[in-house]
Amino acid sequence: MSLFDIALTMIDGTPTSMSAYKGRVLLIVNVASKCGYTTQYAGLEALYRRHKAQGLTILGFPCDQFGHQEPGNEEEIKAFCSLTYDVTFPMFAKLEVNGPGTHPLYQHLKAAKPGLLGTQAIKWNFTKFLVGRNGRVLRRYATADTPEQIEPDLLRLLH
Repeated sequence: MSLFDIALTMIDGTPTSMSAYKGRVLLIVNVASKCGYTTQYAGLEALYRRHKAQGLTILGFPCDQFGHQEPGNEEEIKAFCSLTYDVTFPMFAKLEVNGPGTHPLYQHLKAAKPGLLGTQAIKWNFTKFLVGRNGRVLRRYATADTPEQIEPDLLRLLH
């Protein structure tokens, strides 16, 4: 299965798939509204606004598997992101990134780019994956890696 074959659900319940993002440089992030790293939404949104015209899309995937830091439903998450950080990049329905209920997208991402010492598990919210225009997973970033630190890698792919 290719990355572009994976089915998704937008935060408003609309079905879509990764094929909608074919030809774009993607930064895929598992997000949470009540995390110490939640302020990264501001940097992610700034990156998206600066570079979307050159082909960048940031995809936000709410996940409540780490310290119950995404307790709300999709409507609450969408309102929080909009009102607090004016998020305009695509957001999706809550999903699982670890365990038996791992969403196929995260199965694919983790298999393509394992973490430290080859572990596949996502360690915390705001783990990021950089995907090239062809759907190849190029890099995995840790939670603490800020959008500003990732920007040089994005620029190399966008130009």
